Amino acid sequence: MEKRWEIRGKTLSVKPFLLMGVLNVTPDSFYDGGRYFNRDSALERAKKMVAEGVDIIDIGGESTRPGSQKISVSEEIERIVPLIKILAREMDVVLSVDTYKHQVAEQAIESGASIVNDISAFSLDRKLFDVVKGSGCGYVLMHMQGTPSDMQKNPFYQDVVSEVYGFLEEKLKWLSDRGMNLRKVVVDPGIGFGKRLEDNLAILNNLDRFAELDRPVLIGTSRKSFIGKILNDIPADERKEGSLASVVIAYTKGASIFRVHDVKETRHALTVTSSILSA
Repeated sequence: MEKRWEIRGKTLSVKPFLLMGVLNVTPDSFYDGGRYFNRDSALERAKKMVAEGVDIIDIGGESTRPGSQKISVSEEIERIVPLIKILAREMDVVLSVDTYKHQVAEQAIESGASIVNDISAFSLDRKLFDVVKGSGCGYVLMHMQGTPSDMQKNPFYQDVVSEVYGFLEEKLKWLSDRGMNLRKVVVDPGIGFGKRLEDNLAILNNLDRFAELDRPVLIGTSRKSFIGKILNDIPADERKEGSLASVVIAYTKGASIFRVHDVKETRHALTVTSSILSA
């Protein structure tokens, strides 16, 4: 599997791993909604993640939790673009924008973002492709069944691993055929995005299959509901240990980029895991 990720202006080594810290500037995200809606609190959170060793900060202005509703382009821009400008000016950290809207991505990139994390694989806004390709940004290609508003309403697969793998394989070919440099792309099987508990577990247990796509694999399991379901429906603020277990397993199966809320704890867990496996 490829161990490098080319983004706008630099190349990131994903060996042994990269941590993408979540910064949701929203009132309604499933775990940290409202905590960093205030710009000052968002800045403090970003500073803390940098101090804890984050590699990338992924900034989102619209919740994509199950059942979430869209907000306007102008509102999303107002939430995130001023923050991106400040972070780009004041911090030495790679910035990612979590959006599927081309107007938002365009302004975020102009303000300092160098990665676009798109839950829709260009399906919700085809104009986003031109923005990403033209800017030379890194891109997270993710699988999702449905949309955030309906993705957890009876999702179903005959063979989730093969179906998600096939989707990502076809999308990579689609991108390549349209002239996109695949060295700028990482793949994300989309844990929790239109998946049942058994689907999430099957993907994680067979994650090594996705290495065959020859792109770094990004995993976002942090604090998600499937962990709560395994642990007798515990709430999101009690899922740290389960999240750490999931990233350790994902790392042993070949994932190398981890989108997380708990930066310091995840770095410690993966550093120990990496040291043991490389001994």
